[in-house]
Amino acid sequence: MAYGVISSTLLVGMGVPPAMASAGVHTVETFTTGVSAVSHVAHRNVNWRLFLRIVVPGVIGGMLGAYALSNIDASTARPIVLAYLSAIGLYLLWRGLTHRHVEKEPRVVEPLGLIGGFLDAAGGGGWGPIVTSNLMVQGAAPRTTIGTVNTAEFFVTVTVSATFIAALGWEAFTYATVGLLIGGVVAAPLGAMLAKRIPADRLLVMVGIVLTATSAWGLTRLFA
Repeated sequence: MAYGVISSTLLVGMGVPPAMASAGVHTVETFTTGVSAVSHVAHRNVNWRLFLRIVVPGVIGGMLGAYALSNIDASTARPIVLAYLSAIGLYLLWRGLTHRHVEKEPRVVEPLGLIGGFLDAAGGGGWGPIVTSNLMVQGAAPRTTIGTVNTAEFFVTVTVSATFIAALGWEAFTYATVGLLIGGVVAAPLGAMLAKRIPADRLLVMVGIVLTATSAWGLTRLFA
């Protein structure tokens, strides 16, 4: 649920320009989300009706976000992106500590997909934390929400990666993407299995802690 934002935070914190970090992470996510999607489908974690409602606006938002980030100066984008990622981490932590899940049909889906896709590309990540957490807060079942959002993310990621390639060219991709690819593909099936066993609120707290810590580290390095 937070592969993109954690990876992007670490890359930006180490000095990689935000557009290049997002481009590299999304290229790797084309493979990791594909593996994740297959795993979730195999475990029957996907709500196909919900999938159809979020995937199209997510793709549109992702394309717009990638184009926007590609046209912003790196020195301007870096603190904005890190602040955004820190906010996502704190939001997830707060939701995990205060939210008590009551299952019901979510109402706000398509706008959430559009916003999630845009922020995912423009911020270097965030599709999973934004869309998954908000759907669960609305009452969607945790297991199928995580599986559905991860499956839709494959299509969003392919679109974002293609947009970055068109805007920045292949030189935007660094050696760091190889390490991210290996680790992500190995870990993705494990995530699908754990999603069936770990309570939703505990997942939010775990992701929130990791993301807040990595974002704070990046901001500290930026302003030190």
